[in-house]
Amino acid sequence: MHPNPAFHDADTAQNLAFARARGFGVLAVSAAEAPLISHVPFLISQDGAWADLHLVRSNPIVRALKEARPAKIAVSGPDGYVSPDWYGVPDQVPTWNYVAVHLTGKLELRPDEELRGLLDRQSAFYETRLAPKPPWTTGKMDAEALARMMRMIVPARMRITGADGTWKLSQNKPEAARAAAAEKIAGGTGAELEELAALMRQVSTRS
Repeated sequence: MHPNPAFHDADTAQNLAFARARGFGVLAVSAAEAPLISHVPFLISQDGAWADLHLVRSNPIVRALKEARPAKIAVSGPDGYVSPDWYGVPDQVPTWNYVAVHLTGKLELRPDEELRGLLDRQSAFYETRLAPKPPWTTGKMDAEALARMMRMIVPARMRITGADGTWKLSQNKPEAARAAAAEKIAGGTGAELEELAALMRQVSTRS
């Protein structure tokens, strides 16, 4: 997380809502030589107490989970380069605006019998966003084919103890300078720049 407290104006509920809506992040578990990393889709419970996910059975993280382990899920949002020229005020430096939330907790494997329910909940969560397309369900698969694929993955759950967010949106700049940068950033370089520009414009209403 960025050390400047100006960029930590979102509360736990906002950070959890952001991570829940994204539903995808980078899972990290400590190991002897280097952290074990995996990119995972996940579901956060309504009360924000845990995140459910699945992993390929051959994933090194699965082998490391003989018992619950401390873990983090890093969730990235929109991001973009900010040119000093865009602020309209002197003596500025280049920077990068972005939104990121880190979920902290303990990761554990779950019983295999929970896997089908997890897959159904995950697909329903994502398929709903594709409406009016009729949703895909596991019921559309041949039972043997589904069972074969399910044998390759395992369910896991991270019990969430913290949700910290960096919302770096030029809060440390005068409002006019931030608005000017928001106008330019949408045509710049980065990811989801229109959404980033909108968030920069909304800073005063979020604070």
